[in-house]
Amino acid sequence: MTEPTARAADGGIRTLLGAGNRDYRRLLLATLASQTGDWAISAALAFHIYRLTGSTLSTAIMLLISRLPDVVLGSVAGALADRWDRRRLLVAADLLLALGLLPLLLVRNPAQVWIVYCVALWTGILSTLLAPAQKALVPQLVTESQLVRANALLGQGGQIARLLGAMLGGVAVSAGGLTTVVLIDVAGFLISAALQSTLRTPRRPAPIAARLSRQWVAGVHLAMGDAGVRLLVVYMMITGLGEGVFATLAAPFVADVLGGGADAYGLFLSVQAVGGIVGGLAVAAHPGNAAPRLLLGTATITFGVVDLALFAYPLALPELWPAFVLIVLAGGPAAAAMAGFTTLAQTVTADDHRGRVFGLLGSAQATTALMGTALAGVLGGWIGIVPTLCLHAGGLIAAGLLVLVNRGNFD
Repeated sequence: MTEPTARAADGGIRTLLGAGNRDYRRLLLATLASQTGDWAISAALAFHIYRLTGSTLSTAIMLLISRLPDVVLGSVAGALADRWDRRRLLVAADLLLALGLLPLLLVRNPAQVWIVYCVALWTGILSTLLAPAQKALVPQLVTESQLVRANALLGQGGQIARLLGAMLGGVAVSAGGLTTVVLIDVAGFLISAALQSTLRTPRRPAPIAARLSRQWVAGVHLAMGDAGVRLLVVYMMITGLGEGVFATLAAPFVADVLGGGADAYGLFLSVQAVGGIVGGLAVAAHPGNAAPRLLLGTATITFGVVDLALFAYPLALPELWPAFVLIVLAGGPAAAAMAGFTTLAQTVTADDHRGRVFGLLGSAQATTALMGTALAGVLGGWIGIVPTLCLHAGGLIAAGLLVLVNRGNFD
């Protein structure tokens, strides 16, 4: 398949969000509503569990349980996205997520923390179902020339939801307790379900009558037989490993290397999200004429170079302020890389197994992110925080170069 380009004739953001793209606009609003509630409950639960139990282990267990489905069920979720109607799958998942949050209203004492764990597992499973279905659905709602913009805006909708939701969750749990946050999240999922139920998606061919396990194996085998998909899996493994390293060592980097406190760490993470929003909107407004492969490769290399400067500069200038500047600058290429990656994955695969490809890619990232967490714990103490983070930056540069030099795999 030839590499598609984001043509200037697509009319820009105004056309993408205009009357002609009613369905994409509703998908974007649904994503913002559901993810805002999701971030609100995540932030509130982490705080509430610690206050309830006084144990950091309880919070860690909840986070681990919520991430396990990404590792175990990602490819199965992709098979479901190919077998079932994606719009109905998204609506059903939203409704089940809203229903599954209600048991949290019963949590009153530390002995009931098992309820939180069950809810975390339930929401983790359903969230795993949502991701490949949504990404596979986008090419059915917009033209090929609009894909880069559409993916960039969806990604930044998630970043905005992260900022709003985390802030809302903290305020709500302090003012009204866990009950208020649960009701906010339930409302978000119900709004999302209502919006997505009105999407007008093209009729897809009926799936081959076969067991889900057989369809999954066949789909994954078909996907991995594509050189472009295999390269994207390798890309996700490299960047997923780095994601785990960064998530583990970000706090020690701010505290031990830069000498910052909790407020500095919070600001560090916040401006990262702000940089991502600004960068994503810039990509959506001006995607240029670069093919998704070129966008992915060059943006990933740029991201790695900025990260390398971010992690290495304290060796010469142990001050806080450059870290805030550099992590904002990293947001632009990070957002561009994500838009390019999603668009490339959408365009190198056929619709009938696109969900399985995204499920496979999600599993690869989640698995290596857990490995990166463990690796950071070992290397951070062995060779140091800064060298380990610099290895992560080098991995980004290598992943970007891998995409650029393998053009033939996407033809």
